[in-house]
Amino acid sequence: MVIDGDLATTLWTAPEAAEAAGVSVDVIYQWKRRGKIQPVNRSGWPRYRALDILAAEAATRQRAGRTHVA
Repeated sequence: MVIDGDLATTLWTAPEAAEAAGVSVDVIYQWKRRGKIQPVNRSGWPRYRALDILAAEAATRQRAGRTHVA
């Protein structure tokens, strides 16, 4: 997946977010349950800000002591 554009306004579904972050869809839902990310819409399929997803992924990677993406 190519990540470009305005990440503050780009919205992704859970599968799109998972692909961009290099995690499973289950991880996206775990982040949601833990309050690390919040969907921006109130109806339909949840959509997440690209910037929020990438920030959550970076924070998770940093806490785990991984400094690079494989």
